Amino acid sequence: MDFYTVVLRQSAGYWVALCLENGLVGQGDSQENAISKLRDAIESFSEVYESEPDIYTAPISIEELHEFLTIQGEEQSQDIYELRKVYA
Repeated sequence: MDFYTVVLRQSAGYWVALCLENGLVGQGDSQENAISKLRDAIESFSEVYESEPDIYTAPISIEELHEFLTIQGEEQSQDIYELRKVYA
């Protein structure tokens, strides 16, 4: 079982979990639900990655992380963020 670095963001009543190692996301109405969906996405991606030779994976860039953490058009955000280590 591998571990992944996950940034959780609450926005508009939902939680979004972003995996920094591969850019996959999960969304749910709670932190645990978002993480559960992210785990499902990681498992599905891993199966495809192992069976398909032309699949590319890479950590997200700083620009992509910045985009995830900011809301366009708003200078101050009331969003809640959390960083976690998640096993999948």
